[in-house]
Amino acid sequence: MEWRGRRGSRNIEDRRGMGVSGAGGIGLVGMLAVLAFGYFFGIDISPVVNSVSQTQMSSGEQRELTAEEQQMGEFVSVILAETENVFGQSVRDQAGVAYSDPQMVLYSGVTQSGCGGASAQMGPFYCPLDQKVYLDTDFFKVMGERMGAGGDLAAAYVIAHEVGHHVQNQLGILPQVTEQRQRSSERDSNYLSVLTELQADCFAGMWARNSAQDLQINREDIGEAMDAAAAVGDDALMQSAGRAVVPDAFTHGSSADRQEWFMRGYDGGNLGACNTFKAAGL
Repeated sequence: MEWRGRRGSRNIEDRRGMGVSGAGGIGLVGMLAVLAFGYFFGIDISPVVNSVSQTQMSSGEQRELTAEEQQMGEFVSVILAETENVFGQSVRDQAGVAYSDPQMVLYSGVTQSGCGGASAQMGPFYCPLDQKVYLDTDFFKVMGERMGAGGDLAAAYVIAHEVGHHVQNQLGILPQVTEQRQRSSERDSNYLSVLTELQADCFAGMWARNSAQDLQINREDIGEAMDAAAAVGDDALMQSAGRAVVPDAFTHGSSADRQEWFMRGYDGGNLGACNTFKAAGL
């Protein structure tokens, strides 16, 4: 995969150089509350990370980004621009819906979102209330070093998945799912969440297919994305936490299901290949 030298997105809000106070004033008490709060579309990676650093929790001073952080910001910007190209055209041409690009917020440790406080331990997530994707770029280190899912396309898969939730929001899928989940049992609500997540995985695969030529994506790169999909499966995360695997408690899908739907999107290359709800008989 080759991303360097390509156009970057202008829809980036980089808060990584800001202290916690500057990033929203969440503070220690707020952070503890955040850890108990679950977003619909975040990935709970607390089983594979220890804690937010004391520096991030207590410092309100601005800092300079490291060279590695700067490069990661450039990478995210390029991938976001690629999603703008693919989803912008696909949503307009295939669904007949006007598409507006999401914003990407990069942060370190903790921050504030339109959906409330956010912590690195919650993983990347999309907030439909402000139509922004929130990402602590250290998540990619966690993926590579602790989850066995490193590589550029693994990271790009995460970004495209979260933008996939924005696509769902633009198509009116998220509001419908939210309303139905509020009227459902816990088990049925979890199942609807799984179908939502698998569709976002499928959209990520669709994005990879349509960006393959621009980014020179090959089968080896696809393997990186498949490793990432497996690493964030509910069964894998439950096992990492030393818990029994309970399918009824899944909210994102098993590793196998996440891999399958990513490949469905990659092989199909269009929005129509990603109707997880129809496939489930809903």
